[in-house]
Amino acid sequence: MSQKLQYMVVIEKGETSYGAYIPDLPGCVAVGETREEALELVKDAVELHLEGLRERGESIPEPRSSSELVDVAAA
Repeated sequence: MSQKLQYMVVIEKGETSYGAYIPDLPGCVAVGETREEALELVKDAVELHLEGLRERGESIPEPRSSSELVDVAAA
């Protein structure tokens, strides 16, 4: 039975694309034309990243990052 992990994804909108990365998995990134595409691609990137760690006998990092939104006055 495989363990289910949930990693936080940061999505950034650029001028022409969206970037996505996983803070708990350095180097695990993806870029897509849409937000949805970036999310799908980063899921694939996570699976490949974890597979590579397993193949090298390295441990799988536990998810540690979380996020919150804060309200601030703009002016």
